[in-house]
Order: sequence, then structure tokens, then C-alpha cells
Amino acid sequence: MHEDLILLIGQHIKSKRTDKNITLEELANRAGVTKGLISQIENNRTVPSLPVLFNLIHGLNEDIKTFFDDMHEHFTNGHVLIIRKGEEKAFEKEPVKGFSYKRILTKSLITQAVDFVLLELKKGAGRKQMIRTDAFECKHVLKGKIEYEIEKEKFTLEAGDTLFFDGRARHRLRNIGNSDASLLVVYLF
Repeated sequence: MHEDLILLIGQHIKSKRTDKNITLEELANRAGVTKGLISQIENNRTVPSLPVLFNLIHGLNEDIKTFFDDMHEHFTNGHVLIIRKGEEKAFEKEPVKGFSYKRILTKSLITQAVDFVLLELKKGAGRKQMIRTDAFECKHVLKGKIEYEIEKEKFTLEAGDTLFFDGRARHRLRNIGNSDASLLVVYLF
């Protein structure tokens, strides 16, 4: 698929669904899938199969060609891309209090998709449930102090530390510092 299309699909589905005031449950019923799967797709934790993608597009009452045409503005063939401070795009990955995600760059490299994200965590913010993603994850702490739990192991990271792991392992994080924290997150699908 062209450039960052794979990673933008989930974001586009969520945008269309919320613009049309369609609930996760309603779309799940229309598409014949679970709410959990749609949530994972919308939050870039998994990539839908073609039949599931077409069912979701149909469930949104969208034409397949129009659905992808709407995404055309996100593509580029340039060799150099600069993202200036403040050009990140805020998005909601999950409804966790104190988490603020900002997408820096989403790009496919040869056959691999890469998603660059800036994650800001308010003091005391943390995920309650363990999650999994269909990607290798690289987290670089820009400021603050966080605790990362992967399966049954806990790691404390401070500014300048980098963590790389297989996101299929159950994991969660929380800000354990005395101030807000920010991380550069790279997902390698």
C-alpha cells in the first residue's frame, strides 16, 4: 500500500464513524465484527484484513473509492520531510485520563510501516489495563520519570532512556515522576 495508508486507515475509520455519530457497537453490528476489533483498528493496534476493512467501509455507508480518495492529502513521495515544532497532530488513541498523543510522522518504509508519536503524560497518569499492539515499540523518554510494566517485569525510565520491545507482550505505563512526562514513541509494524 502507498506510504502511510495502512496506519491512517484506523484514524480515518474513527473520524468517519464519529462524524456520523455511529457508535462502536453499531458499526460492529453492521460490519459483523466485535467492538474490540474496531477499537484496536482505530487505535492502530492492529491492521484490518481486506474483508474486514470493506465491511467497515460499507458499515459506515461509504463508497470504497471515496473513502480512499479522502485520504490522498496525507501522501507524499518526497525524500526529505521536516516536521516543525507545533505541526504534530493531536489524536485520541484511548480514553485514559492525563494522556495526550500527538502524531509526529507516519510513514511506510519499503514493506514496513512506522508510526512516530509524541506521548505526553500528566503527573500521576497511568494505564490501568495491560494492552498489546501488533508492532515493535521504541520509547524514548524526553522528560520526566515513567514506569513501564511488560508482562510481569517493571522498568523505571528517566529522560534520555530508551526502551524497545515487542508490543505483542502485555504492557502498560504510568508517570511516576513529580511532573509531566513526555516520550517519543516509534511503532514498527
